Amino acid sequence: MGNKIYPIGIQNFESLRLDGYFYIDKTALIYQLVKSGRYYFLSRPRRFGKSLLISTLEAYFQGKKELFQGLAMEKLEKDWTKYPILHIDLNTQKYDSPQSLESKLNRTLVTWEKLYGNEPAEDSLSMRFEGTIQRAYEQTGQRVVILVDEYDKPMLQAIGNKELQNSFRETLKAFYGALKSKDGCIKFAMLTGVTKFGKVSVFSDLNNLDDISMWNEYIELCGISEKEIHKNLETELHEFADVQKMTYDSFCEKLRQYYDGYHFTHNSIGMYNPFSLLNAFKRKEFGSYWFETGTPTYLVELLKRHHYNLERMAHEETNAQVLNSIDSESTSPIPVIYQSGYLTIKGYDEEFGIYHLGFPNKEVEEGFIQFLVPYYTSMNKVESPFEIQKFVREIRSGDYNSFFQRLQSFFADTTYEIIREQELHYENVLFIIFKLVGFYVKVEYHTSRGRIDLVLQTNKFIYIMEFKLNGTAEEALQPCNDRGRFILFIFFPVNILCQQDNGTRGDEYFQEITAHIGGKRRKTVKKDIVEGELGTKIVPGNPSQYGYRNTMSEKGIPVLHRLEMPHK
Repeated sequence: MGNKIYPIGIQNFESLRLDGYFYIDKTALIYQLVKSGRYYFLSRPRRFGKSLLISTLEAYFQGKKELFQGLAMEKLEKDWTKYPILHIDLNTQKYDSPQSLESKLNRTLVTWEKLYGNEPAEDSLSMRFEGTIQRAYEQTGQRVVILVDEYDKPMLQAIGNKELQNSFRETLKAFYGALKSKDGCIKFAMLTGVTKFGKVSVFSDLNNLDDISMWNEYIELCGISEKEIHKNLETELHEFADVQKMTYDSFCEKLRQYYDGYHFTHNSIGMYNPFSLLNAFKRKEFGSYWFETGTPTYLVELLKRHHYNLERMAHEETNAQVLNSIDSESTSPIPVIYQSGYLTIKGYDEEFGIYHLGFPNKEVEEGFIQFLVPYYTSMNKVESPFEIQKFVREIRSGDYNSFFQRLQSFFADTTYEIIREQELHYENVLFIIFKLVGFYVKVEYHTSRGRIDLVLQTNKFIYIMEFKLNGTAEEALQPCNDRGRFILFIFFPVNILCQQDNGTRGDEYFQEITAHIGGKRRKTVKKDIVEGELGTKIVPGNPSQYGYRNTMSEKGIPVLHRLEMPHK
């Protein structure tokens, strides 16, 4: 039986080791990092082990050999030299004014100056930092180690406030300029954060930093790989599977679907979110642990400000230059979304250097979409899980009347200030709702012939939907009636738009659609599929209580539902 104590929330390496917490050995990679360079930057999503990495480096440069007993570092390092360390943690502060950042840096400098002294002529934050580095080197005889945790916290909190970001930029650029001006006094420097800012950041001057965020050899520096899970948690895997009443193989697959899938460069192994993974092992339950710790609201603010079509998130494309640097004046929120861990690399076009992005796993996809609900719909955070549950039940039972009435209510009290275009708002709301429904009901968006806005498939029903914002239902149907061609049965949540066979036999066209969504064509109207003939026209009628089943008639296929949306 596994008896590991999982280090959930433990970010101090010394505490972790002294108190007997479980630790996956990263020290061989840390040794390689230290011996092969001097100045580094690493971006990783929150709760991915960045703070623990900084703390481990601190313990190593303090020469605390006893903490590394039994780890790879114990055999690799021979000298265990103690260096002066300047550790800056910018995570513990609310940055809402220029003074808030200056106050944080001042308190940090005061702590260092108690150790190494100060000079009256050093009358700015940057000059005091330079002086501290110089004196620490001179007094100890060893070059200085500089460790910065969450360097980007002030910049992130100022997104959307250009004036405040400019203020933070100027302060940080000058402050971190010491890393360049005092190069001769510095042994090693490491900056970590969630994001990498480009034109607005300290990085415009710090060209001596190696950004290892997308280096394949350091992919496993933070996070947990599948190989590491099987090496360190094999007994716990079987125990977890037994509690879940699952076979070992099916359990491992579910674990991958929930917590694996982070790719920080192309052709790299996937990484598990350590915070979520260890919480799951501790509780032996699957859950959205990463989201329980909060999701930054600035992400939603970015999406709304740029009028972003949410459907693009599932298949976004971009290049390395965009992914690797954030410009506050950019028109795309994708770099921040990616670097924050809500999107990851899913594929790579080597010829054109294009990265294909998507949600890393089910935890992130479901959690993020749920987080968006109160910002785009009339549902609040408390109500949304219950409303989605009702949606799914109505879809499964064929109660489309209740389904569409509920859908309509989500638009009723929407604050239209969040977007400029009403149509985009409808699209985003529909995407959010059907994405959540899709975790329980199979959802498809495209066919091989043309495009169908949405297809929902259950074990009893298939719903084919087309969305149209402007114009009347009658106007949308008229072209199909004029041509007299085969029409598919359709549910419409906005206005009605027909789908015709484009000159092919209706049954052939329909067969293509059902094949696309994994269905099989049947010759009875009482099952999943209805069948039509060339020349069939739409005849408005009332649907049966079983959805589209049994609604086929000699005269035509009735439109099953019409839902008029409010126009403001």
